[in-house]
Amino acid sequence: MTRVAVIEDDLPTSNQLAGWIRAARPGIEVDQWFDRDAAEAALAREQYDVVLLDIELGRERHAGVALINAINKQRTGVPVLVVSAMPAAIYRSIMKALDAWDYLQKTTFEEADFIETFLEILRVARERRERQQEGAPAAEELALDPLWQRTPTWRGERVNLPLTAQRILATLYQRRGEVVSYEELFEVVKSERNRDNVRKHVSTIRDALREVDPGFGHIENVPMRGFRWVP
Repeated sequence: MTRVAVIEDDLPTSNQLAGWIRAARPGIEVDQWFDRDAAEAALAREQYDVVLLDIELGRERHAGVALINAINKQRTGVPVLVVSAMPAAIYRSIMKALDAWDYLQKTTFEEADFIETFLEILRVARERRERQQEGAPAAEELALDPLWQRTPTWRGERVNLPLTAQRILATLYQRRGEVVSYEELFEVVKSERNRDNVRKHVSTIRDALREVDPGFGHIENVPMRGFRWVP
């Protein structure tokens, strides 16, 4: 059974979100928590498929940040949807940096927007669970999830990369052993689609991976053509 935690200190808002979830997918079990202490205890005790939380809980302004950090320490990969009154222009990027799946600002979205976002999270969570059941990747492999845009890891260590660099890394790794041309890499670069910019991103990727593995050397230049991930 799919299980969801709703962590929201305002009772009407909590009930509304829980109601939308149950209406979107009947049979889902929803636990509602209203303060940081109860939520932390539940996150340590229960296994959730998705967690919804507010940043502010009671008088604690950044309780949600502490809860996301607690989830990340567990390394369970539970997707977190932040629903908060804090301005999205400021807090969306902060929540993304903390590996939250998405951010919705209260009063700016309708039920249909929420349900669409929530169902997408459920789909991603199910796919991740199926991959885990098929077997964990070898310890030396790169672990990344460009769909979810989480921070990639190399040999279990987090690798800090901007989003465009993550997309390039994902492309090279998915086609490991093949030459990926500059033109193909332009497809994942949002702006400045030229060779110099791609080379800068690849240099950033190499530097970031060498911070956690000084001997890293899996990305090679292919002169005049592009790059290749060498297995």
